[in-house]
Amino acid sequence: MDEGKVIYFDNNATTMVAPEVFEAMKPFLTNLYGNPSSIHRFGGQVAAHVEAARESLASLLGAAPTELIFTSCGTESDSAAIFSALLNCPKRNKVVTTKVEHPAVLSLGKELERRGYRVSLIPVDGKGRLDMERASEMIDDETAIVSVMWANNETGNLYPVSELAELAHRNGALFHTDAVQAVGKIPMKLSEMNIDFLSLSGHKLHAPKGVGALYVKRGVRFRPFIVGGHQESGRRAGTENVASIVGLGKAAELARLHIGDEQTRVRAMRDKLEQTVLATIPSVRVNGDPANRLPNTSNISFEYIEGESILMLLDMFQICASSGSACTTGSLEPSHVLRAMGTPYTAAHGAIRFSLSRYNTMEEVDFVLEKLPPVIARLREISPYWK
Repeated sequence: MDEGKVIYFDNNATTMVAPEVFEAMKPFLTNLYGNPSSIHRFGGQVAAHVEAARESLASLLGAAPTELIFTSCGTESDSAAIFSALLNCPKRNKVVTTKVEHPAVLSLGKELERRGYRVSLIPVDGKGRLDMERASEMIDDETAIVSVMWANNETGNLYPVSELAELAHRNGALFHTDAVQAVGKIPMKLSEMNIDFLSLSGHKLHAPKGVGALYVKRGVRFRPFIVGGHQESGRRAGTENVASIVGLGKAAELARLHIGDEQTRVRAMRDKLEQTVLATIPSVRVNGDPANRLPNTSNISFEYIEGESILMLLDMFQICASSGSACTTGSLEPSHVLRAMGTPYTAAHGAIRFSLSRYNTMEEVDFVLEKLPPVIARLREISPYWK
């Protein structure tokens, strides 16, 4: 391993921009700077590249290009979907989501409650699996929209979005999934599914930060979240972030080519990391559903020590991991996901998320496995709770 090389195992927080994506973007930051809404040819050629990116992303999702709206990020897409459903269903004042959603949805839920809406949270079991019986009870004829993430950003758990969409539709509600962590990691064919809205973010699949998209199924009524100009067929105002949109299109193309790699090589790296840790370090536990997770994510609790201390020592070896969602970094409270799962505090405080990408190597996994055990041993030596 090269001295000073960064070992980046925090890909659920953000990913590196793929070199091919960067090259695809460069012309739109230099020579091709026209406004795609302009009538002249110089702007018109830029618009053609925006539409090509839309087609590429649609191909990855198994959707029609006209069903995609480019946005600034996954959070904007989440808000746009949920507010649209509430505006279109004024007689329904209830939103159903889960206790383990990303803050982009849970924080919005708190704001909606302040505005007089009802928000119901589906609980999970000890492995983070949704309580589908409670979900069935919560989703009723007062529900405007059900919003459940496709894959959990902390544990990697995959959720039964088709079954939940069917429950929503049976009660006259719409269904939205935050698929920010799932897009590009697992195959999708939205044309054969009953999902009404889907959110994604470019920086989770090797495109730049600051670009995302919202899928709106053909025939579903949509009310714009951002109003102003006529961009995105009148569904999202604001001059298009062309370079980043082109980058997202290229990233989608690459994701289609490498999705098999996610299921095989990336999964093999994750499994070796996880299995070796379990075999060589005492008092550890894997958080999540081992049978139904993203192929790149492992959330491991090292009991009786603090996760932040583990991360600080790993950082000395240029190893990057996470103690949970990057959007909640700085909080002294253990992960809301692990708390919802009933994880003991002695384990929740020592939870580390390792999230890999196709740019990682088995050599990097071996390096982490070399450095991690002495880090854990060192911290346990000074822990008042370790015996």
